[in-house]
Amino acid sequence: MAVEFRLVLAGDPPVAEVAALTAADPREVPRPASNPALFSARLYEQRGYAITVRAGTDGYWEAEADGETRWEWAPTSYVSVTFSMRADDIVEKGIPNMMAAVTRVLAGRDEDAALVQDGNYLLLTRTDGVVHTYRPDWWDHYHLDRSFTG
Repeated sequence: MAVEFRLVLAGDPPVAEVAALTAADPREVPRPASNPALFSARLYEQRGYAITVRAGTDGYWEAEADGETRWEWAPTSYVSVTFSMRADDIVEKGIPNMMAAVTRVLAGRDEDAALVQDGNYLLLTRTDGVVHTYRPDWWDHYHLDRSFTG
């Protein structure tokens, strides 16, 4: 069973710059595929996930925020960072390394952003520079800090 997390940045940030921000080590920077708007890296051994960074237009995301509150967002253009994790890597490597990457991206960019798990659960938004976290039980379960710079 795989788990997927997607960090979305609104607007047109350069895909290569966003990809570079995700890497804890320069050797782990996602590389371009045949499509110059798509970067990827298989980092299962090092970080517990495979990562894909791509640009898109006419985005639409809908997810459950706190309780049964629905959240919707439709950026005209965006860059998404997708973290795909194997179930056995989530706790020890995947989520801690992903959150470190998310923190680096948020600190390095100022676009509005959202982090969604499996296309269903909203975990974080940043609007006008203000970060808000959702689903406190998720954050507490993984012993994650909910304070972000950027």
